Parts: sequence; structure tokens; C-alpha cells
Amino acid sequence: MGGYFSRDMERLNYLLSEIDEVYHDAGVRLGVSDGAMKILYTLCVAGDRCLLCDVARLSGSSRKTIHSAVKKLVKEGIVSLEAKNGRDKLVCLTEDGRALIKQTAQKVIEIENAIFDSWESKEREEYLRLLSKYLNDLKERVKEL
Repeated sequence: MGGYFSRDMERLNYLLSEIDEVYHDAGVRLGVSDGAMKILYTLCVAGDRCLLCDVARLSGSSRKTIHSAVKKLVKEGIVSLEAKNGRDKLVCLTEDGRALIKQTAQKVIEIENAIFDSWESKEREEYLRLLSKYLNDLKERVKEL
């Protein structure tokens, strides 16, 4: 195949893929699945509870993936589900879940913060500006498909 991507797009896709692989490796090293890590990470950022639909949206995962991982975490006593306004459900951390977050997602977030904090303010601003620009442009162009 070949010829479909510019060198820069090949590099971007490679880097994004490698970043995903690093997060996967972090989960493996910490003893949690990718789906569980995404849920724990989202709850660590959002607080002890979050709507199930928001966990999927904020984690960038499909609802099916999140539902499956939540079901497993409920069985393990890491999270519980509470009814909220009819069909909506809240994913809520248990005490075991809070302890697991400290051993998993919180460690990853601390690494991310340390890296970001090591960058100069201008570097952080430029990175976020360009990433936002790319995302916004991509969203707009995908709407045209």
C-alpha cells in the first residue's frame, strides 16, 4: 500500500499509536485492563462518581467497552451502579475502588503531571493550541464526509 499519508501524517499516527501502547503497558504493569484503567482514570479526574454515558465519552471509549468493563468492576467490588433519572446510571467508586485508584490511575496522572510540569509554559500552550486546532479541523472535515 503506501502513498496515502505524508511523512508527517505517518509520524503523527505512529506517535499516537505509541502513546496508546504506553498507556496499555501502564495498565499491564499495574494489573488492570485497558477498560478498567480508562474507567478508573475517568473517575479519578471526575470524582468518586460519574454518569455511565459520561465515562464512555470522557474516556474516549465505546459504550460497549465501558459497559463490559464496568460490569466486571462491579463484580470485583471496585464500583457500584446507582440509578439516576430513569435510564441514566451513576458509576460510583467503592472503598476498594478508591484504594485501587491510588495504586493505578492516580500514579499515571502523577506521571503525566510531572511531564507536563517539566515543560515550559510556552511549550504547554503551543502543544495544547496545536492539538486543539488539529482536533477541531478534523471534526469539521469529518462532518463533510
